[in-house]
Amino acid sequence: MVKRPHSLAAFADAGPAIGPTLRRRLAEWARQVHARAKRLDREFNRWLTARGFDRRQRKALRALTPGAAAELLVAGRPLREFLEQVEYSGRRLAKLNIPPSTIQRALSAYKRMLDQWVPSSVVARRRCDPAAADQLYWSILLAINRAYYQVREREAAAFYKLFRGQLAASNLEELLASSVATLAEFCGAAEAHCYLVNREGQALELRASVAADGTRFKPRSDPGPPVSFSRRLARILSRPRSEPLNRTAGAFLDPSWHERFSWGWSIPLREEGRLLGVFQFAFAQRYDWLPRERALLEAAAERCTGAIDKARLVEDLAAREEQVRALAEHLIHVEEIERQRISRELHDEAGQSLLYLRLQLEMLEKSLGGSDLALKQKLAELREICERTILETRRLIAALSPAVLEQLGLAAAIKQLVRRFRQAYPCQVHLRLGSLAGLPKPMETVVYRLLQECCNNIAKHSKARNVNIRLELSDEILRVEVEDDGIGFCVPEALSRTESFGLRGMRERVALLGGVLQIQSPRPSARGGCSGGGAGCRIVAELPVPRQNGLVREDQLTHRA
Repeated sequence: MVKRPHSLAAFADAGPAIGPTLRRRLAEWARQVHARAKRLDREFNRWLTARGFDRRQRKALRALTPGAAAELLVAGRPLREFLEQVEYSGRRLAKLNIPPSTIQRALSAYKRMLDQWVPSSVVARRRCDPAAADQLYWSILLAINRAYYQVREREAAAFYKLFRGQLAASNLEELLASSVATLAEFCGAAEAHCYLVNREGQALELRASVAADGTRFKPRSDPGPPVSFSRRLARILSRPRSEPLNRTAGAFLDPSWHERFSWGWSIPLREEGRLLGVFQFAFAQRYDWLPRERALLEAAAERCTGAIDKARLVEDLAAREEQVRALAEHLIHVEEIERQRISRELHDEAGQSLLYLRLQLEMLEKSLGGSDLALKQKLAELREICERTILETRRLIAALSPAVLEQLGLAAAIKQLVRRFRQAYPCQVHLRLGSLAGLPKPMETVVYRLLQECCNNIAKHSKARNVNIRLELSDEILRVEVEDDGIGFCVPEALSRTESFGLRGMRERVALLGGVLQIQSPRPSARGGCSGGGAGCRIVAELPVPRQNGLVREDQLTHRA
């Protein structure tokens, strides 16, 4: 057991209650009591046995009686040493779950036995100073109270550290390492392991290990091979164990412990009768646990079981989110491939057929000459319809898969998009482009689709007269901003529509690249609606640009369209 450097014994020796005079009288009292001490001890032991105290409890209670103090004082030992012995025995009694009131009743019974013995001579009765005996009695009670406080304080500190470590852990390994180190420090173990049953239920894997270096517990980096999990091993590990390491039959999973240590503790991690894992602690000397130590370890294991379940759920959720993220990225990639395929089909099949049809109509129109004006007029109308269809098909091809984006890059593609937007929608568009050199192709595609969706929404819904589009690359962050002075909309309502995918698709594309999308428009009013009236809309996307060799960024260089 570890002794506190500032014990109650120092306070008792230094206090004014036990001065030099009282110490002399206490020494004289000890000499008078010493002759009777062994007989009183046997009588006290019988009293304890009759009331159901076990061997360890009787030993601890007999070590803190006034008779035990008398034996030490007669042997020339200081009172400080006895009070340290009282604190040690008090801590053991606290860990044995003996209430302080029970200890006080036992000491009162011993005091009555001592008071019944009175020396026959008057001189001897005067030497057995009752004031010195009473002072010693109250010093014993004070030391016991302090010992109980130390035990409770240490338990509370262990639980607080365990809880704080679980809150601070960012993954399962950190959680287990923190828990094992905290419990090993509480037990005073030389080494500690945490094994968990793998997800297949076929092996026990060492997930956390700490070893004492004299001042603190440090994690070990050698995980060791997994241990084959069987029903027999599950039965062995499913109950708490405290036993010599040289007598165990496979209960302690680290084979080196049987050579390096003498004693081991094992605490199972169970959930609804199912074994999830085990905490194991090794000690250099024999150290059988006390009931309160075992109860704390079992409570800590129960708490760790819940924390492990939560950590695994978080890991599973993160893995599922990563799978969904990868699937969404794949779907967007497939969408782009499908757009390219459709645009090629339109260009190669429908586009060529429309061009051939237009040429045939034009040739028929010229071959008629002036013979049939009505038929010639009909052919001219059909030719114009065919030309408009060709233009619309080219627009669709460009929207589906802009060739300029692949051939000339993002800046040229954005300028072409703005130019076509001006032609289709009568408003003032102010475009400001920073240097966009060196952007990855997936990011260029996302930015282009983002601006394309913004332009479509403005044309369909905003009734805006002015649109500002800005792209700037600074500090490895690409900032895309689109702002208009239209009627605006209610952002929460628009995002909550299940049949609308425009804004949510934009947010998802940005999130796949690790960016953030902000949508600002009129806020909901107090009545639950949204205010309008020309407040407009502002969409800002910030995308992190991965480091690349040769990335050119000229933030001050701008291009105006």
